[in-house]
Amino acid sequence: MAAVDVLIPVYNAGKTVRQTLDSVRSQTMADFRVIVIDDGSTDNSAAVLAEMAARDSRIEVHRQPNSGIVDALNVGLRRCTAEFIARLDGDDLCFPNRLEVQLDYLRGHPGVVAVGAAARHIDADGVPLSTVARMGDPELANPYYVPSSEPYIIHPFLMVRRAAIEAVGGYRYVYHAEDTDLYWRLRNRGRLVNLKEILGDYRMHAESISGTSILNGRVSALSSQLASLSEQRRQRGATDLVFRKESLAAYKHAGTLAAMVELAADGMEDSERRYLTQATVGKLLELAAYRPFELDTLDCEYVGEVARRGFGNLTAENAGVLNRRICGSAARIATSGRTRDALKMIPARLMPSFAPRYVSRAMLPASLSRRLRRKGTRESPYT
Repeated sequence: MAAVDVLIPVYNAGKTVRQTLDSVRSQTMADFRVIVIDDGSTDNSAAVLAEMAARDSRIEVHRQPNSGIVDALNVGLRRCTAEFIARLDGDDLCFPNRLEVQLDYLRGHPGVVAVGAAARHIDADGVPLSTVARMGDPELANPYYVPSSEPYIIHPFLMVRRAAIEAVGGYRYVYHAEDTDLYWRLRNRGRLVNLKEILGDYRMHAESISGTSILNGRVSALSSQLASLSEQRRQRGATDLVFRKESLAAYKHAGTLAAMVELAADGMEDSERRYLTQATVGKLLELAAYRPFELDTLDCEYVGEVARRGFGNLTAENAGVLNRRICGSAARIATSGRTRDALKMIPARLMPSFAPRYVSRAMLPASLSRRLRRKGTRESPYT
């Protein structure tokens, strides 16, 4: 039995998966097995995976009809037998010491159930960018903040104790936030830690942006806050939320953020409905500040509707963060030429804060304004 099973779900990653697997095969430790779930790829992934498996007996490939990343991950989990499971995606790269460093840490800290790492950004061609992804301390997570402060670990660089992930039931259908939902539940089994070491390359796919990116952004914003609401329920001993596989199709059919929230909030108490509404809006504003999609007119109207209700239920600090985020997003949208949409987001009480932000941003050179937004995304066929 290997010390670590490396779990890799693959869907149409034929251009990158060979390099990914080579990065695992080059580890400083050799006591690992690679479990690859080919989730019905339609490109040359199957041929590449078969070739790699023939070259290295530690690589096991299992092909299934396309069913989505949650099913692929859970199928892979059921095939894992090692004490520790390391995640990796079919387009990311491990540094040679990645598995050894994380394994040594978990073995030396029995109270820690999962560990992450920092990762260097690379572009679609594997060229290093000038940024490094570093996550905060998962111990500081707060499911009641709006939007929630998540106990986040970069998912492809997660290493977790198999007993812990099995105890919480694996992955759930919390679409585009299935990792965040997992981390909330793992926290109830022990500590989560993000190591400071850079242990791999995290590939950014700016060229794969599609017209549905804002739709996916809405789903991600909603799902991440449902995961937080689920944690709130567990903390107070209430009945947990149920996440159904068909919910993704229902959200996408609903289309708008307002309709998605209404659908998800059906049957909730007023306090939960208010949390979900405010937190989802706040999360979408956060995502749009750096993702390569932008709020559309209906999003702007919904943000304005929520903003006009006010945030009197929140702490002054939390309300201030949301108000600044609304003003900042509106200023960005206004300077892109969509002044009418921007003004739909701003209630009268926020105009004194919005106006100087807009003027300040409007005076910036266009190139600097674009850099301030730090456009970039982590896109894969699953998202």
